[in-house]
Amino acid sequence: MEKSEIDSYKKAGAIAKQIKTFTKDLIKPKMKLLDIAEAIDSKILELGGEFAFPVNLSMNEIAAHYTPASGDETLAEGILKVDVGVAIDGFIADTALSIDLTENKEFKEMIELNQKLLENISKIIKVGMEVQNVGESCQKTLEEWDKEKFSIIKSLSGHSLAQNTIHAGLTISNYKNTNKKVLDEIAFAIEPFVTTGVGDIYEGEPGGIYILKNDGQTRDRDARKVLEFVREEYGTRPFCARWLAKEGFDKLKFVLKILVKQGILYEYPMLIEKSRKPVSQFENTFVLANGEVVCTTG
Repeated sequence: MEKSEIDSYKKAGAIAKQIKTFTKDLIKPKMKLLDIAEAIDSKILELGGEFAFPVNLSMNEIAAHYTPASGDETLAEGILKVDVGVAIDGFIADTALSIDLTENKEFKEMIELNQKLLENISKIIKVGMEVQNVGESCQKTLEEWDKEKFSIIKSLSGHSLAQNTIHAGLTISNYKNTNKKVLDEIAFAIEPFVTTGVGDIYEGEPGGIYILKNDGQTRDRDARKVLEFVREEYGTRPFCARWLAKEGFDKLKFVLKILVKQGILYEYPMLIEKSRKPVSQFENTFVLANGEVVCTTG
């Protein structure tokens, strides 16, 4: 891995760490998710970062893939996952935390377990380790805690990162497995999800996060303008409607629906815990290069 790449990963991570601190101070119960998202968007740009993907603000049983659009009146409550992506020159820092917004701190133990899972994984990360070591660490931590009370969501995993690519091909599972792939000269995110439910997910309604699916064209004039902008500005990275609204585009609900229907864009569905129980998430990005380990977001 080139020094310039490593430096970009580190810079992105430094901004992402500041965003997490900012987020903890920012978010209050009953705050609009839209206000939270717009404040985080503005802070990323203020600190010199690029958007790697729209901030995921997923509440309660929604594990991932929800971001608010303009006019969204949803209020923060319960347990809120904040999943943030920052890029420098396309090199990504992917990090997440969960915030308990209940008065009686209902999710305190689940959050503590989730933090412990990530902490224990972080301790074993080293150049030359095998992917399966991550799952072994998760299994051990869960069994030492209370495997009857909590579950790890097996279908949500860590992943490798690459320039302008959030999921770069390698899956890093959070449960016991036999993946002997050796980790070296690689950037990746580790993100265990914890729940009091069955530990599986299903795909729900679309969550407002889009990505280019192919190089197709559209006849609709307004849709063509949006598509040209998306290709130029976001390329292979996910994006959302509120970003387009800030650029002055209108009729977005109609335009995006057309582009999804034509198969040019893909809109990610919300990922929801199968038994509809609350979910927590914590995540950090690691870079293994030149014999060294750097947690860029921790």
